[in-house]
Amino acid sequence: MKKIIKSAVLSSVVGSSLLAGITATKVDFSFDHLTADSSVWHKAETSEVILYPQTTVKMNDKKANELNANNVGKKAKVTVLYNGEEVAFLLRWKDETLNVQQGYRTDSYGDGFAVQLPTNYSNPTELPYIGMGSEGREVVVHLQKAAPNTFEPNGHGNVELQVGRKNTIHFNENLKAFDNAVAKAGKVDYQRSFVSAGFRSMTEIKDGSSNFDMNMLYAMKPNCWKGILVRPVKDDYINLDGGAFPVAFAVWDGSKNNRDGMKLLSGWTSVDLPASGNEDLVKELNTPVAGDVANGKAQYEMNCAACHLTKDIQMSVPFMAPDLTNIGGYASAGYIRESIVNPNAVVVPGYNRNAHRNTPWYNLDENGKRVSTMPDFSWMDEKSLNDLVAFLQTLKEEK
Repeated sequence: MKKIIKSAVLSSVVGSSLLAGITATKVDFSFDHLTADSSVWHKAETSEVILYPQTTVKMNDKKANELNANNVGKKAKVTVLYNGEEVAFLLRWKDETLNVQQGYRTDSYGDGFAVQLPTNYSNPTELPYIGMGSEGREVVVHLQKAAPNTFEPNGHGNVELQVGRKNTIHFNENLKAFDNAVAKAGKVDYQRSFVSAGFRSMTEIKDGSSNFDMNMLYAMKPNCWKGILVRPVKDDYINLDGGAFPVAFAVWDGSKNNRDGMKLLSGWTSVDLPASGNEDLVKELNTPVAGDVANGKAQYEMNCAACHLTKDIQMSVPFMAPDLTNIGGYASAGYIRESIVNPNAVVVPGYNRNAHRNTPWYNLDENGKRVSTMPDFSWMDEKSLNDLVAFLQTLKEEK
């Protein structure tokens, strides 16, 4: 599994549009030889997720911002297999162009995908910050990018293999041996595993304690990627053996200069293993939040719009606070509610350099602890709060 292959108007009362959870299919075989094109995927249950443009922050890249200005949600298909010891994910999404990251260029970006899992999800109303995790609510991110064979710096100093084959003195069998040595020396697969607790905190796991494998395959017809992740149910970081667990997905489009936080991202979605347990999580992520959206919009305009922007409500200047244009697409109801009533619960490290200079998103107290500059809205009555959450969950750029 180490190659990238080329083959062929608001309603008055509504609930959230969170998607149904994913049901894993139980199988009785090893995943050692599983690929994105294995026939077993066709026999398993498939679900749909929607990936939304991440708009809470903005990059300092004029071209990339222009290319992504009109991004909308992208549908993706997800299939999950489970054999008791391992879990395997298949993500399929449309992409009209195949982009492979070129190591010798600084303006070339590859397509890619990631699977994100929380290290602790015992309280489903307090899941990690989507995308990067947060302090005390870390996530593991498995990342795969489309990349070509690369050589130095690979630590071996084998510069003799970094010449064109026609410029060597090798012929026939000797040339075949040279080609084999080149293929073996190159880093064919760009897959990484990270632990993250917020922006600028991603730490790559390099000690072998994260045992996983990923694979990408591009089909020219119908212009789509298939990406898989195989990982143990339990390892040093995560235990998924609880009946149901949350997962989130992300994809990058190299043709739009996507990288880092410029991507499409799903919200937390529950995966239901063929075992009982963790029904609270399934309910939290899939039960609609009923509320009066019209009143929620009014509550937003009175209490939030002086700082936060959305696509249709532009009452403040850019980045006085995070842009909420797509917050309903990738933030759970629990995360939105907590952010309103207790904004200090999650204050991610790092900082958005495009934030308004007179309105820092957080300050440091005398102990060096991050304190959000957003006021506490715990005074809101339950109905107004529910209405506001219901409105915020409608904020997403649908396809």
